[in-house]
Amino acid sequence: MNTELALWQVMISLPESLKTELLHYAEYLQEKYPNNQQPQKKIETAQGYGSWAGQIIMSDDFDEPLEDLAEYM
Repeated sequence: MNTELALWQVMISLPESLKTELLHYAEYLQEKYPNNQQPQKKIETAQGYGSWAGQIIMSDDFDEPLEDLAEYM
């Protein structure tokens, strides 16, 4: 069964008030994704303090002045 047929079968079984809500949601999606663009999938990442602990390493000379900027210092 394709998506359009499944959507149609669900829609015709809904009461009129829910059909109206479904229509409003469909119009919202049309505005949000003009030209039938597919929504971008979000990449889930760990959040919070310490979630990147041990994954980012900085060089020992990180705080040293850069040679390219020596004339400005």
